[in-house]
Amino acid sequence: MSDTVVRIGPALAVAVVLLAVAAVAVTYLGRTGHERAVAWSSVRAAVQLGLLAVVLGLLVRHIWLSAGFVVLMALVAAWTAAGRVIGRRPTMSETARLLLPVAAPSVVVVSALIVVGVLPATGLALIPSAGIMIGGAMNTTSLTGRRALDELTSRRGEVEAAMSLGLSNHQARMEICRAAASTALIPALDQTRTVGLVTIPGAFVGMVLGGASTTDAAVMQLFVLISILAVSSCAMVATTDLVARGVLVAGGRAAKTPLTR
Repeated sequence: MSDTVVRIGPALAVAVVLLAVAAVAVTYLGRTGHERAVAWSSVRAAVQLGLLAVVLGLLVRHIWLSAGFVVLMALVAAWTAAGRVIGRRPTMSETARLLLPVAAPSVVVVSALIVVGVLPATGLALIPSAGIMIGGAMNTTSLTGRRALDELTSRRGEVEAAMSLGLSNHQARMEICRAAASTALIPALDQTRTVGLVTIPGAFVGMVLGGASTTDAAVMQLFVLISILAVSSCAMVATTDLVARGVLVAGGRAAKTPLTR
């Protein structure tokens, strides 16, 4: 156990439980309204990671099973992002709309890397690579959609004023929400800017502990960060455009006015 970052055992289990309880307690005492979400997320993470540990060993042996698992990841990510953006449980059509920003960039990047030989056509390479990219795109999509819709809500009059000056509905909404929506890229930017100075990412540590050289680990981590930045940028732009066109609307009601809420 001396070669691992943390010691696996009863003490770690207790620490994880206590950290989860602390998170719930802080969100409750702070009256954030997220205490139930924190508790449920912690339980889900434990169950899902347990199941993943069981099934991943079987999936990675077969490329088509691995590809099917990537499709499942994409659907769950799109469904999660859609719920965050519209503020309620999304329908299948709403989930399908968000497959564009959440999954399409990642699928294109991973497929291209496999074709040119950068990534081997194995489940062990496909699932982690696609999962990292889809996860980053999901987070960016959620933040972009919410911030864009919030900006359009608070600046409704400016949208109407822009239209009165001759801008189309789409152009006016883009002018108002683009700047706010673009702040969704800040987490990915900061993660990339501060790597090695503020954070030592898990992929780097894992490769070093697995016996890889520090140079190889650094190259791999750079690939991960740049790929996340690339798909997140695509997700931000695509989501902003979907909101501006009224394809994504809070509450699922397509408005007939400049503001769709």
